[in-house]
Amino acid sequence: MADLPILGAALNLKTLETHRDLMLDKQRDLELQDFVMADVLNGDWQPLVDRAKVLLDGHRGRVGIHGPFWGFTIHTRDPDVREIVKRRLLQGLEVCEALGGTHMVVHSPYSTWDYNNLDNSDSSRQEVLEFCHLAMKDAVRRAEDIGCELVIENIEDKDPHARVELARSFGSDAVKVSIDTGHAYYAHGSTGAPPVDYYVKAAGNSLRHVHLQDADGYADRHWALGEGTINWHAVFGALGKLDSNPRLIVGTARSLRAGYLHCQHGGARPGAVGFRQESPASWPGKLLRKLNSAFTSSSRPSAARAGIGEPQAFATYPRDLSSPIPDLRFAASGMTI
Repeated sequence: MADLPILGAALNLKTLETHRDLMLDKQRDLELQDFVMADVLNGDWQPLVDRAKVLLDGHRGRVGIHGPFWGFTIHTRDPDVREIVKRRLLQGLEVCEALGGTHMVVHSPYSTWDYNNLDNSDSSRQEVLEFCHLAMKDAVRRAEDIGCELVIENIEDKDPHARVELARSFGSDAVKVSIDTGHAYYAHGSTGAPPVDYYVKAAGNSLRHVHLQDADGYADRHWALGEGTINWHAVFGALGKLDSNPRLIVGTARSLRAGYLHCQHGGARPGAVGFRQESPASWPGKLLRKLNSAFTSSSRPSAARAGIGEPQAFATYPRDLSSPIPDLRFAASGMTI
């Protein structure tokens, strides 16, 4: 990626309506979060799609959805459950087709248990691939037909390579890789997985989608970038070497954390990344410098109210999905990201 990326957002229809101008201003990529639940997919979802199309009139960024995932894994051994998985994936793709969507997030089947046990049997790794193919083969064909990518997102994955190999095993341009930075950091901090940038390197140009969130390595925090301790220099540096133009998606289906991004000379918190420290001419360096410039030019809240000491720089976040989001103050600062 030679140019500064434009950050997209994961929103539901309510927040898309609130932040429509922000999404259209830079033609940001969008991931709709309204179609993960079975009751929605089993019901009449067409009015939701119709509403989205009205809100997206004039939008030229890429659009996709987070696919269904509750209550199943894509490598289930139960043939009856597998039929449900197949139906849910196809239902999600029906929504994508109606939206003109180009990606659907699918959850990875791999866990810490798998990391420790897949090599305990000569056949286990191949069985995971085979069961995933049984559940996904119809969806892969459908995705190919409608020009949509199924992006497999790490959830509990300790091995950053396993789901990359799974995606490639389909031999289809319709199956690619997604990274959730917070999930990867949880695996790193809590299960001994490699650091987050290693997940980017493992995916290489199969990476087409990234959920950007900060965390502490203990839980799936969905914090603002800079609020946790992910090494963003390493992550953006790895992303900057790719040519696959992955969607860079900020936000969550549940909420957008209220908080402050504060970058002091030594970092936001002990061990965290300080945005002042990066200066190469590559886009990761430019991105970090622009982040710092935007944050330091923002109005400052009371340090006591923030509860974090006097910040060198920060961005404010809403306490619920209906509140305005400054999008890390990118739009307000005139950034091209």
